[in-house]
Amino acid sequence: MKESAIGQPLGASVASTLEQMNKAGKARKPFFFALDYELQEGIFLADPLGEGANTAGLQFAINGHHTPFVDNYPLPTLRSIRPERQERYAKRFSRIYQALERGDSFLANLTIRTPIELEGGLEAIYAHSHAPYKLLIPERLVCFSPERFVRISGRTIATHPMKGTIDASLPKAAEHLLADYKEGAEHYTIVDLMRNDLNRIARKVRVERFKYLSRIATSRGEILQMSSEVVGELGENWHERIGDLLLELLPAGSISGAPKAKTYAVIREAEEIPRGFYTGICGYYDGRELDSGVLIRYIEQDERGQYYYRSGGGVTINSRCTEEYDECIQKVYLPCQSLS
Repeated sequence: MKESAIGQPLGASVASTLEQMNKAGKARKPFFFALDYELQEGIFLADPLGEGANTAGLQFAINGHHTPFVDNYPLPTLRSIRPERQERYAKRFSRIYQALERGDSFLANLTIRTPIELEGGLEAIYAHSHAPYKLLIPERLVCFSPERFVRISGRTIATHPMKGTIDASLPKAAEHLLADYKEGAEHYTIVDLMRNDLNRIARKVRVERFKYLSRIATSRGEILQMSSEVVGELGENWHERIGDLLLELLPAGSISGAPKAKTYAVIREAEEIPRGFYTGICGYYDGRELDSGVLIRYIEQDERGQYYYRSGGGVTINSRCTEEYDECIQKVYLPCQSLS
């Protein structure tokens, strides 16, 4: 059975998706793909933007490439959120912190699943959100992610890990974020991890931009997000190995941690339930270039119609439980409507 770079056995649909990606890339044929965090479920759509393409209701927008979508939906409203009690979060945090103290991990991304009351539905959120990476699977999930996983253009592969967030309305917000020791430690760790990951598949790996800030609009006001850019050079045959190359990089470092294998196991124990497509990846290959995003800023719907918002943050030895809990709750927002 084929495994991921951290020794995780692949689900049958993931193995099939990766193989189809390799074949389509070799033939220079466009496709859309999505892979879940646990690498148990994959989605592959051949030529999804071609004439007569059938995406079975799935919609995506990947930096300018998008499926046709009728956007005559009213603005959605986030009526309420019902976060888990801080005491429950503290138990999860404690498991992660113990692993940090033992040296099993240096940084772990701990996430929670928050029930929300939503008016408007997943389609309305997709229609009104503005993000470089969007995905809608009706009656299942919507994602409006600002975070790139990797982009391949020519023979250059680039990744843009995001770590570090602050309320943009705070006085001297940019200066505070760039100077914050805890956020800086997280960012250094993730940049180093992504540089090591790219070294598995590329040459001349280097940090092109370090700790640059982006302004992101949310329903609770603007935030500043800290990112870096790491690049490398691939071989000429990268098209026919797209699936294999991406598999070497998964799970994404920014939403797992370092070192990956041990941290992945710690996260599974602390979070208790699978993430599914949350913090997985999706992307589009146009026959020449590939772009992909990390599936964060994510709302899912269960079989009873209950909506859940997934959010999280990086935990280091310098983290405080209350601050990490507050950050998880702060990240529960719609990109287009205020909390009513």
